Amino acid sequence: MTLIEFQNITKIYRPGEVPVRALDKVTLKIKEGEFIAIKGPSGSGKSTLMHVMGFLDASDSGVYKFEGKPIKAFEEEALAEIRNKKVGFIFQSFYLLPRMSAKENVMLPLIYANKSEKDQERIAIKNLKLVGLGDRIDHKPNELSGGQQQRVAIARALANDPEIIFADEPTGNVDSKSALGIMKVLKALNKDGRTIIMITHDKNVASYAHRIITLEDGKIMSDKPNPKHK
Repeated sequence: MTLIEFQNITKIYRPGEVPVRALDKVTLKIKEGEFIAIKGPSGSGKSTLMHVMGFLDASDSGVYKFEGKPIKAFEEEALAEIRNKKVGFIFQSFYLLPRMSAKENVMLPLIYANKSEKDQERIAIKNLKLVGLGDRIDHKPNELSGGQQQRVAIARALANDPEIIFADEPTGNVDSKSALGIMKVLKALNKDGRTIIMITHDKNVASYAHRIITLEDGKIMSDKPNPKHK
């Protein structure tokens, strides 16, 4: 099934007198279960592309279809529900609350989802074990390495069991050994049936994806399968 379809999506920012065309008539399709890497130089439109796909920003023109339905047909409440239930985000900066334990950080989205306290704790512990942090459940962020903090962020992104995970430079703030561990987690999540859409500058990280999209100046320069994915 096609999850995401862009038809001539354009996004223009106006930071000053000269407008910046962050996305320039982008057309693409992403199917359920794909693992996609989005590459390109700084300012190429990668993060804008992910933000529009993840309903964090809106395009200025073009058609965005989610699961076959134009998103303009959705009420804001329905879009918010898709964001909360079908989409998980992992960012380069971990955005963990420093005074909370790993478990409490993962529980946060579940509080907003109105889960019972018992369910919050059960799901948080399950997800932390899934990313290899079963022995770090009660540790605070300053007691964890960068790679471990990013794993907590992944566990948090999984809190509401999303179908799609958007990962913006997920290995950008960690060492190479931690990056390898994070990519193994994302690969396992994809094998489990989740769609992974990942932004990266790192060729080695991109090599895990089944398909690589390269952006430049807001345009897709190439969109190719990666037969040698890890």
